[in-house]
Amino acid sequence: MSKTVETEGALETRGIEQVPDHERTAKTRELFPTWVGANISVLLLTMGASLVVAYHLNIWQALVVAVAAPVVSYGLVGLIGIAGKRGGAPGMALSRAVFGQRGNLLPGSLIWVARWGWETINAVTGAYAMLTIVDILFGLKANSVLDMVMLLIFVVATFAISGLGINAVQKCNKYATYLFGVFSVLVLVYLVANTDWSKVLHHGGGSTAAVITGVGMIAAGGVSWIPTAPDFTRYLPRTASSKAIVGTAVGGAGIVVLPMVLMGAVMAVSTPDLASATDPVSFLGEILPTWIAVPYLFIALIGMLLINSMSMYSAGFTAQTLGFKVPRHWAVSVNAVISLVFGGVLMLVATSFMGSFIAFLSLLAVAFSAWVGVFGADMLRRTEYDGGAMTDTTRTSAYWYKGGFSPAAVASWAIGLVSGLMFTTSDWFTGPLAKNNVIGEYGLGWVATIVISGLLYLVLPKPAVTEPAPAAEPVAEGAAETKESADLAV
Repeated sequence: MSKTVETEGALETRGIEQVPDHERTAKTRELFPTWVGANISVLLLTMGASLVVAYHLNIWQALVVAVAAPVVSYGLVGLIGIAGKRGGAPGMALSRAVFGQRGNLLPGSLIWVARWGWETINAVTGAYAMLTIVDILFGLKANSVLDMVMLLIFVVATFAISGLGINAVQKCNKYATYLFGVFSVLVLVYLVANTDWSKVLHHGGGSTAAVITGVGMIAAGGVSWIPTAPDFTRYLPRTASSKAIVGTAVGGAGIVVLPMVLMGAVMAVSTPDLASATDPVSFLGEILPTWIAVPYLFIALIGMLLINSMSMYSAGFTAQTLGFKVPRHWAVSVNAVISLVFGGVLMLVATSFMGSFIAFLSLLAVAFSAWVGVFGADMLRRTEYDGGAMTDTTRTSAYWYKGGFSPAAVASWAIGLVSGLMFTTSDWFTGPLAKNNVIGEYGLGWVATIVISGLLYLVLPKPAVTEPAPAAEPVAEGAAETKESADLAV
């Protein structure tokens, strides 16, 4: 990330306010390691294993899933990320222009709560990685006390990175990308040399419905990043290429998701109980030699730290848009405490980590998708965001609309959310319309949510788009508008 006035120091102090044009000097290529870092998680291995064990897919079907999932989910991440360069503000701050100052509290609250679960899952996975490392190196077996100590260390480290701000997150992502790439190649070479490929290649295939459901499961992790995409693009100039924003998101995610999902699928052939294990990490110590397993787990641990740091970084902005009158780094501490408490409960009580994780993913995708449908549809008509109106939470704001609500946006979001849940199946909840139809059987509840909420928003009467105040640099602004029009035409 290019240095700016606000990111030059160790601690980023900028909150949800719009980034001035003269500070927006980042490059789109710098987004690539961000989306690589967002996927450095051993959970992708266990999800790849689930494709074989739970969905009964063969290696070729797993390949289709591993290619399609990041294209679908991170394609949406990139498209919504375009709003960041248009508005120069975090996603949930830009969302005020769509839902209204008060209306934005509804999807904002749900997304914030959903982030608690995502950060809890990652914190627990990180703690398990640390437990596996100390077991391999020192023979220390997991117990309740050691579990909580490792979880505490992980959460504190996450808070430290995310509290510093975007410069720290971006730098860590850059170096983690190189390290993870090197050790992933080592793991891949080891698997190629030590796998019974005849058994892998002749594994029976699953149904088309299972393939599509598998795409949804893997894509759900990417869907969770969609509302936060503008958080990482807001330092881009208005003239930044929209194609490049989408391309770096898909490419950065795909370069990690594809090999890890396939490695998990291959591992599952020799370790069929992998997908149902209470601990989703320790299997690496059994499958891989120590000289590969320990450094690989250590790098994966760093990756999970970065994933949670990025999530908490964005969660701090969400908390601020909900009315928490504290600096962003203190808002981050709220999520850190919550993930520590919930993580402790999951580690001490849950009997099946992956079962809980997959159930959570299916509901997480729907929760985020309702916002995606409305916000994405609004981007078709809005190319500028009024920075002053975003931060003005009084009746004088141009984004106050009717009593602080945009009726079209709120109604579309609510109807899309409820509709999507009705078609969703999970271990925790099954909607009344989840059976005997293609949407439910193919796990497309989250897709139905996006389509329903987006189409409703397009057809309902909406407040007129308010033009922002004139920019301080009219010449540069005009050039930006020309560039934006060219991007949209493409």
